[in-house]
Parts: sequence; C-alpha cells; structure tokens
Amino acid sequence: MKGKQCKFFGMMVIVAFLSSLSLFASAETQAVKIAVFDARLAIFSSAVAQNELKMLEQSADFISLKAKYESSNADLQAMVKEAETKRLTWSPEELAEYKKQMSYVKADVDLVVQKITSEQSQLEQRVFNELAQYVEPALKEIINEEGVDILLRAESIHMRSPETSITAKVASRIDAKYNAKPESE
Repeated sequence: MKGKQCKFFGMMVIVAFLSSLSLFASAETQAVKIAVFDARLAIFSSAVAQNELKMLEQSADFISLKAKYESSNADLQAMVKEAETKRLTWSPEELAEYKKQMSYVKADVDLVVQKITSEQSQLEQRVFNELAQYVEPALKEIINEEGVDILLRAESIHMRSPETSITAKVASRIDAKYNAKPESE
C-alpha cells in the first residue's frame, strides 16, 4: 500500500512541476501588464483640482473663517490655562460661570470647524463632479498606450510597486482634457 501511495504522490509532484513549467513558459511568451489606479486620487491630484483648492484657501471668506478659528481656539486655550491655574481659588459659582463661558467659546470653535469642513466638502464634491467625466476617457487612453491587460483599483490591493500606478498619468491627462474643453461648457 505504501508503494502505491509513494508512486501516486510522486506522480502528483511531477504533474505539478510540469504544470508550473508550462505556466512559466507561457508567462514568458505573453507578459501580462498589470496597473493600479485610484480615481479619486487622480482627480484631486490634478492641477485643476489643486488650483480650485488654492483658490478656496485664498478666498476672503475662507481666510476669515480660518482667522475666526485661530482666534476662538486661542481664546479657548487661554481659558483652559487660566482655569488650570485659578480654579482652586474660585467659588463654585465662579467655576460654573467660567465653565459656561468656556462652553460658549468651544461652541464657537466647533461652529467654525463645521463651516470650514462644509466649505471643503462642497468644493470637493463640485470638483469631483466636474472632473469625473474626464476620468474614463483619460484612463482608456492610458490603458491603450501602456498596453495594460489588468487594471486594479488601488484600494483593493495591499502592496504594489510605484511603477504599477498609472494614477499620476491619468491626473495629467485629466488636466489636458479639462484644458482642451470648449469654452462654451
């Protein structure tokens, strides 16, 4: 019985070895090009998106919001330091009043953060909606030019080499397509 098992496993090893040789040989004759792509990163890495973000950051409203945040946050930090040093000398009423004032300042900070986040989210959504139409044509061109056989989404893989990513190339192509669009759009 042992002799038959050894022959069987020996045959399996030989079959596996020959199969791997044939796979290796076919891989040599027909190389498969794999590329990795992140659409969101391509859109937001484009010069168009970066310019939009820069314009937002330089707008008077956004600068005012950032200044309000920095001022309110500095006030809150000063109040926290003052409370740390003086709270033991305060009466319960003074402590309660100070905590109430701190909660107002914290609410101001939170409101400004919410406004900044909202402005950024609106910009991201607008830019994404505006540039999404250029992703697929740009991607198809790059795939054809590079001879890509398999395209993987960046978020679906754990490791990759930087050479496999075509995201930056697609971002450049998005810029080119956006800048070449007719003025009537």
